[in-house]
Amino acid sequence: MKANKQYVMGRAVALCTCLLLTLTVSAQTWEEVRDSEDYIYGEGYGATVAEAEQNALSNLIGKIATNVTGEAQSSLRTQNSNGKLDEESQFTQTVSTYSQATLTNTEQRVLKTEPDAYVVRWIKKSEVEKIFESRKRKAIDMVEAAIRAEKKGKVDDVLRNYYWALTLLKSLQHPNEVMYTDDDGDEHVLTNWIKEEMDDTFDDLKVIYDGREGNDVHLSITYKDKPVNSVDYRFWDGQSWSAIYSAKDGWGILELSPGYEGSHVQLQFEYEYAGESKIDKEVEMVLNAVKGTPMPDAFTNVRLENREKPKERAERMEKMANESFTTNSVEVIAPPAPVAKKDKDASKYMKTLETVVDAIKKKNYDAVRSSFSDAGWDMFTKLMRYGKGKVLDSSDIRLYDDNGSMLVRGLRMSFSFASGGRKSFVEDVVFAFNDEQKIDNIAFGLGKTAEDDILNKGVWEEKSRFAIMNFLENYKTAYALKRLDYIRSIFDDDAVIITGSVVKQASKNVNIENQSSISQEGNVIIKKNRQTKDEYLANLKRCFERNEFVNIRFSNNDVIKMGTGGESYAIQIQQDYYSSTYGDKGYLMLMVDINQPTSPLIKLRTWQPEKDPDFGLYGPGDF
Repeated sequence: MKANKQYVMGRAVALCTCLLLTLTVSAQTWEEVRDSEDYIYGEGYGATVAEAEQNALSNLIGKIATNVTGEAQSSLRTQNSNGKLDEESQFTQTVSTYSQATLTNTEQRVLKTEPDAYVVRWIKKSEVEKIFESRKRKAIDMVEAAIRAEKKGKVDDVLRNYYWALTLLKSLQHPNEVMYTDDDGDEHVLTNWIKEEMDDTFDDLKVIYDGREGNDVHLSITYKDKPVNSVDYRFWDGQSWSAIYSAKDGWGILELSPGYEGSHVQLQFEYEYAGESKIDKEVEMVLNAVKGTPMPDAFTNVRLENREKPKERAERMEKMANESFTTNSVEVIAPPAPVAKKDKDASKYMKTLETVVDAIKKKNYDAVRSSFSDAGWDMFTKLMRYGKGKVLDSSDIRLYDDNGSMLVRGLRMSFSFASGGRKSFVEDVVFAFNDEQKIDNIAFGLGKTAEDDILNKGVWEEKSRFAIMNFLENYKTAYALKRLDYIRSIFDDDAVIITGSVVKQASKNVNIENQSSISQEGNVIIKKNRQTKDEYLANLKRCFERNEFVNIRFSNNDVIKMGTGGESYAIQIQQDYYSSTYGDKGYLMLMVDINQPTSPLIKLRTWQPEKDPDFGLYGPGDF
């Protein structure tokens, strides 16, 4: 026992000695920093260490602002394409956006602990330029993302990335000195060029009135004369601006206030996306600190009357149905031909669907109970509870023979919700009939561009293409309709499930070695969190319970057939996730076995918020 006491005393003395030596070294280091002109430092006091740390950070940021502003000897100015002064904002306001999320190359010392904590924090002056350089790279990455999205007709991604990039650039020391070389080799001042590109995007958007049912106005929206893949907008309803509405594959809706009798509606295309900026703390802080850039071209007036002749509308509808922004770089191969509606068997399915559409419009759902199997009826009731559903269009109905069962595509509906900043979505609803000619399954379609990505893979068998598309449609619909039992059934019991979460970059004096993580571009860490199937489903259940709605959209499909396992595929896909409490964008990878098309099995699921600068996206070879 005595020996143990001596050991403990010896350990305590050793620890105290080490602590004193550490404090001495820290004090000496701090003295060197304080007396050197090579550093900028901040001091913070507080009742707790955390409070003192935050005060030291604020003090440091203020000194960085003073230092940089003194060197620049000018305010931040952004000029428009005509060279006239458009906006002016003091640069010191923007430096405040460099908080813990971005000031990662700093040193910190706790010189005195609680209850009268004293913390100092410093950065080398030579490191300050690197902070601005990192933000500039992020802005340029967003510009390139907007360019890629433009080629696919994803106007929501185009406008969001351009505007966020423009706002980030405005927080730099010399924003008008950042140059960009376009595809033609021409060099531009990036702040001016982004504004011009956004104005061109707005000019290429066209909104056409396509009928009205009561207070609901149907819209046809094109981009460069093709159905827009996706675009968001809000409108003036006579009293206030609406929440955000989302158009898909060229179709949108306005839900006017009762009694609205104006001949026009003012519509504004969304571009700021302040509500979504929470997914990127750096962007969120900059949007809050930097004065926004007005975009007058984002507004348009929609005349509430139909001036088209029947023939003109028929031609436009055909064009809307047959054209899309395909992402294929290879020659487009015609997808499987639909079954002719006039076929004897097909007419029965058409009649059933017509009665279902009529029941939805009249909200007389029980009248069509006999048209559904038990499983199909369960999904239909969930669908009718998914917000406020309305039929937009049923003129483009297509029937496909899928290994003996019949798929009916082309019913376009909108779904509106009371909560959240995003109020309405447009979806293509797909009905699958069983052998008894009853509706046995319902899914949200992928969208025209995503369909083309898969159906035009002519090197695969037709049944494989349909199986992949059906799987992805059922997958996204299961999350929207909160079908936990179905999600449980499609995940293998031993599936590898990795969910990424964005956390703040730790400062240099924080040990993160025992966290499983991968470094991503930008000053964040993406935790690589592997979950069991039960853990993932439990978390998903909690997510479903706290959200009025969940909506998933896919784009950028890249499907790879595995070398072994028969009909096994790795699917890399960009996912846009929306809910009433949260929204994000990222990249999903699924490795799925579809040897039994009606019983797909997910072996691997990964998610990451952005492409890693070193290895890009997760691929099957990484596992």
